[in-house]
Amino acid sequence: MTNGTEWVAVDWGTSNLRAWGIAADGSVSFAKSSADGMGKLTPDRFGAVLEQLLAPDLPDNAEAMDTLICGMAGARQGWVEAPYLEAPADLGGLAYGAVRPPRASALLAPRILPGVCQKRPGVEDVMRGEETQLLGLGALLPGFSGVTILPGTHSKWAYLSGRRVEQFATAMTGELYELLKTHSVLRLSLGDDDKDEDGRRAGTSTGLALGIDSPQRLASLLFKVRAGALLSGRSPTWSAGFLSGLLIGAEIGGHRDWIAAGQEEIPLIGGATLSAIYAEGLAMIGARGRPVEAAEATLAGLKLARSLG
Repeated sequence: MTNGTEWVAVDWGTSNLRAWGIAADGSVSFAKSSADGMGKLTPDRFGAVLEQLLAPDLPDNAEAMDTLICGMAGARQGWVEAPYLEAPADLGGLAYGAVRPPRASALLAPRILPGVCQKRPGVEDVMRGEETQLLGLGALLPGFSGVTILPGTHSKWAYLSGRRVEQFATAMTGELYELLKTHSVLRLSLGDDDKDEDGRRAGTSTGLALGIDSPQRLASLLFKVRAGALLSGRSPTWSAGFLSGLLIGAEIGGHRDWIAAGQEEIPLIGGATLSAIYAEGLAMIGARGRPVEAAEATLAGLKLARSLG
């Protein structure tokens, strides 16, 4: 197949793989995805999986296609480890830290971008994939500096000075929700009824306010999920919303000191549903969230990383 593809951008997460063909003018020539995330693969499988996904859409070039990859393909358990840049870090240099897998593909010439870490005692932290989204944010919101939140399984709070990550912190909010929902006594009070969306929203708002107000009491407040169901007749859907709101509220409340006076908007890089909950929580403390679609930020970051490197 012949098309205008000049190079390929890849976001390789733990659960999923996404790829875009990029033409010389920066437009997307094709988009592909699969469920072959890092968590399902051994190192020797990455190359074959990527070739199988992309081969039908690659042009008939004499040379292997330049392929720039961000995310978990560069983790220690991934294709090949891409060493971290240490924060404070200039994201404009991401491509200079890229590594090549030891066995090159005949069709593809892959390069894997590094993540970013903090090594200072007491604030040790790591990110992979989010750094590319943060770089992309600078292309989507030129001149931006300040706090950015990336909601997700492991939410990130990052302080940016242009392309420079000054500091960041991870909150395991999404993973805690799944663990409590599945493996704790709270599971007996939780459910998901699409017809009770009003109940979910009410529970989420109540949880947000409580978590923001008293993040230091989270361990005690969690049991209100169970007690509310037993004593106040809270519905399973309301309770699920309450748990989600409580955890997100505690995350926001615990990071209030990150939000500087005068910052008009806080970018929220993530999915629409989750970003809306964070925006509601931020509004409770007088801040305003600005949703930024995660895939858009990732693609913008990969494009910028390649152009700078």
